Amino acid sequence: MQAINSRRILWTIIGTLLLIVLLYLFWPRGVIVDMAQVKKSTLQVTIADEAKTRVHDTYVLSAPITGYLRRIELEVGDPVLRSSTTVAQIEPIDPAFLDPRSEAQAKADIQAADSGKSLAKAQVSQAQAELDFALSEVQRMGKLRANNSVSARELDNAERAYKYQRAALATAQAALQMRNYELERVQALLLSPTATQKNHGQCQCLNIIAPINGHILKILSKSAGVVTAGTPLVEIGDPQDLEIVVELLSFDAVKVQPGQKVIIDNWGGTTPLTGVVSSIEPIGFLKVSALGIEEQRVNVIVAVQSDPALWQRLGHGYQVDVKILLWEGTNLLTVPITALFRDQQHWAVFLANNNVVEKRRVQIGRKNAFAAQIISGLNEGDWFVLYPNDQIADGVRITSRAALSKS
Repeated sequence: MQAINSRRILWTIIGTLLLIVLLYLFWPRGVIVDMAQVKKSTLQVTIADEAKTRVHDTYVLSAPITGYLRRIELEVGDPVLRSSTTVAQIEPIDPAFLDPRSEAQAKADIQAADSGKSLAKAQVSQAQAELDFALSEVQRMGKLRANNSVSARELDNAERAYKYQRAALATAQAALQMRNYELERVQALLLSPTATQKNHGQCQCLNIIAPINGHILKILSKSAGVVTAGTPLVEIGDPQDLEIVVELLSFDAVKVQPGQKVIIDNWGGTTPLTGVVSSIEPIGFLKVSALGIEEQRVNVIVAVQSDPALWQRLGHGYQVDVKILLWEGTNLLTVPITALFRDQQHWAVFLANNNVVEKRRVQIGRKNAFAAQIISGLNEGDWFVLYPNDQIADGVRITSRAALSKS
């Protein structure tokens, strides 16, 4: 009898333990959630995007004429002084090679010019002989007139003939000089590029002078060679006169106004810089994103207001991140965006009241990518579900993840 009672007691204990285990396993538990409290904080509504720096005023120096550009010895970053530093030099261009027909014509022209020169020399000699004869006639007529052997008219005719021959000699000499120039001109037609290359560096060049005080930002054509008029050579600017260009989407750009505060981050320094929107360009442009999407964007210009000593290492074309402050409020009730969800046409959150969920509609005001302003529906200190999911509904029991980790 005692053995039977012992077995009953043992089985009773085992059954009780099994029942306790089953109750523990199948007892309804609350959904484990992350919770947070409604607090007052500062809310900023910003537009963030990548941007780049640029010199406010850049000058692109171009070749004013077609010629042979000497190699530019300046390097990017070198300082230049206004009306003092020679940036580039241009020499006359080398002549082109002549084809066989043009060469033959040029040689024939040289022979013709040489013959014309010989003819002019002969004419000069003839005119000189005629002048000498006219001079001797004047002298002889003068002696005869002194003895009244000839009339005054004959003396006047002799003097007139002398003056005429003197003019004829001057004409012949001018014709000879003209023939010399013609010969030089046709000889120049046979001038080859190999002959003119020997004169590189000896002739006078056209100097291109820096128009401002600044630095070389970019050398567009450094090597020596032939350039045409209008060819860009060098870009010059003052790196201390920097501004920032933000290419905003057009529907973001319409929200921006001149004078709005800008926070400049990820520029390479330890602390963010401050700036202000100086202007918004009135025309947009089409840009294809990295994903291949066509976007209409607008340039927004930002002026840096921080001490230049802090950002003196920034240069032309550097990448930075900017946040344009559209609106800022302090001491506002805010909740994270992750806690909000749509309930028909309203926003709502799940309140945590004694570990039971209560759906509460709220009215929100300003919001950014992380938080939203609560105008009505919540009070400071209320607990809410931080990341609601499909397991949570009105009246569902919940358990805080933070409380479980502490226990």
